[in-house]
Amino acid sequence: MTPRLDATSIITSDLAASLAFYRRLGLDIPEGAESAPHVEVTLPGGQRLLWDTEEVIASFDPDWRRPAGGGERVALAFACDSPQEVDAVYAELVDAGYTGHLEPWDAVWGQRYAVVLDPDGCGVSLFADASPAAK
Repeated sequence: MTPRLDATSIITSDLAASLAFYRRLGLDIPEGAESAPHVEVTLPGGQRLLWDTEEVIASFDPDWRRPAGGGERVALAFACDSPQEVDAVYAELVDAGYTGHLEPWDAVWGQRYAVVLDPDGCGVSLFADASPAAK
């Protein structure tokens, strides 16, 4: 049997802020989840996204330390339907007070691409084909 990727985990210092950010990106996170020390949602396709507070991680891994020097805890990428949606989602998040890291641009690899930081400083990429094929 071969192991298969089942989940991605975010270790957060502020669970409520992290969940609010990812709700703005369209994830269906149950209301009231902010009061739990561990949260998980199943994404389309069956993958799971998990959140744990720093305190939960430290409770079973006493040697765990918050990444120093701006090291990322995880990086996620959200596909958008169009270059215009990349721009709009980036603007909406920045207007809501989140930190824009890389403003939308047309990347050399053929995508409209941008990066915004979640409340824990993790880079979240927004991308779409730079010139989507006509459907």
